[in-house]
Amino acid sequence: MEGIQVVVKHQGKRYDVELDPTSTGETFKFQLYSLTGVEPERQKILVKGGQLKDETELSSLGVKAGQTFMMMGSPSSGSSALERPKEKMKFMEDMTEAEAAKSEGATPAGLVNLGNTCYMNSTLQTLRCVPELQEELQKYSASSSSSGPDLSQFRVGGNSLDLTTSLRDLYKQMSETQDGFPPMMFLTALRTAFPQFAQKAKTGNGYAQQDAEEAWSQIVSQLRQKLKTRDIGADGAESSTQQAADVSFIDKYLSGRFESILECDEVAAREGGEEPVNGEDVFLKLDCHISKDTNHLRDGILAGLEEKIEKKSSVLDRDAVYTKKSRIARLPKYLTVHFVRFFWKREAQKKAKIMRKVTFTHELDVVEFCTETLRKQLIPVRDKVREIRKDEEDVTRARKRQKMAHKQEEDRQSDLKAEGPASEKKLVEDKKTENKDADTAMADAVYKTDAEYDAERAASIQAAKQELFALINPELAKDDGANKSGLYELRGVVTHQGASADSGHYTSYVKKQGPMDPTTGKRKDEDGKWWWFNDEKVSEVEAEKIETLSGGGESHSALILLYRAIDLPTAEEVKQ
Repeated sequence: MEGIQVVVKHQGKRYDVELDPTSTGETFKFQLYSLTGVEPERQKILVKGGQLKDETELSSLGVKAGQTFMMMGSPSSGSSALERPKEKMKFMEDMTEAEAAKSEGATPAGLVNLGNTCYMNSTLQTLRCVPELQEELQKYSASSSSSGPDLSQFRVGGNSLDLTTSLRDLYKQMSETQDGFPPMMFLTALRTAFPQFAQKAKTGNGYAQQDAEEAWSQIVSQLRQKLKTRDIGADGAESSTQQAADVSFIDKYLSGRFESILECDEVAAREGGEEPVNGEDVFLKLDCHISKDTNHLRDGILAGLEEKIEKKSSVLDRDAVYTKKSRIARLPKYLTVHFVRFFWKREAQKKAKIMRKVTFTHELDVVEFCTETLRKQLIPVRDKVREIRKDEEDVTRARKRQKMAHKQEEDRQSDLKAEGPASEKKLVEDKKTENKDADTAMADAVYKTDAEYDAERAASIQAAKQELFALINPELAKDDGANKSGLYELRGVVTHQGASADSGHYTSYVKKQGPMDPTTGKRKDEDGKWWWFNDEKVSEVEAEKIETLSGGGESHSALILLYRAIDLPTAEEVKQ
């Protein structure tokens, strides 16, 4: 079908446009966008019977040559007619290796296996998904510089045997390549700091395989001693005193606090006047103990919060069994969970693996593991988050139903008009007897454009943020390294394949971040996919793959989970 020449009037100007009757309203709006600079979602084009909808077939309008359309709308702020890009476009083949590695969609660097070092590689890749850690490492400088040679020019790592310095240099160099990188200097620093990782294989050839959880714990403990950060308050200002301002990065973001009660199991001790002992302990990870009754992560964590201890009772004057019950009094922003899958098998003289399947979720609610005081602070925020999510889902479903009903009604009216005057008369009669059922009532309701719907949704989201922010406990708000809702989202997984800790293979999975918006400096929505780091091999996998890592055999099973507190509105966002 040939195009029809029409005239579009907009802000005192006339535009001659060739309208294609076989296309839709959305296509027509994009034609006008190229002429006026007004985005399609901001256009209002008046046609007979109302506004032109995106899904309207232009053939149904009965347009004639020379017909005039009125268009209203203006470009969004900072937008105008098509302009020359301010920055010259750079093609991939013109980029340096470092620029290509930082470009949108780039594959992150893998780590070369230097001989049974997959335990270390998987640990380093998972820790690297903590952006605050990378930022703080960039500021780090060792108190005393090494006199050793600078090997960074040879692309083998940092120039110091200081573990934290080596980690800083390694992450920097990984950010500048998409190839497998050999972490030689970091491995040397790790073996120097912790000689257990320099143990030779029993065969005499090369180094022995190690436990990734032990590597994780030792690296984190070293960072806890060396890496300091500034303590920022709820108002974004640094702490007034130097002592309070310089805190351990790990203590701020990755460590929690237990409150515990230790009590003797024997009645005689309690009757003799022995009082329960209250205590506090710092933890860097939660243990998920696995028994024949453990089916889910929750079961194992609960089991790990209660332990039996044998010690001397001053009242009984002999050894007795005590029960220590712990509850969480502070939740860190990043929560590490360790599946206790390995145990020492005496007859085999090695660390055997518990193969049992233990499921875990992408979102973890830890409120039930907390003290009564902390629960009261977390529950209002957690429940409000869930309420907002449900409201958003309900609105989205209602919007889909409305669009579907509106489209069906438009199609019905178009068909009746095409059949002639008799059908048009029937259409008028039908209009008088409409609203007999819910679907017809929905179709007859005021239909909102996508732009109007998005505007209402943005206003609703802003109101919800303000309500949610108001519920955050003031004491928790002062601790910007803490979780304030009790809800966590899964960000990283270290897995093990094999039957024992001293053999097999370790890999890691890290959730992909959304691309960075250069205008706002914030990340866009994530696509839900994950990176799988198998030493130097890096591939993209779907979220469903993570659900297969629950164990149940010698295949890849989760050993360490890294959770991050869900995002909550900040004071700055609420002010906007």
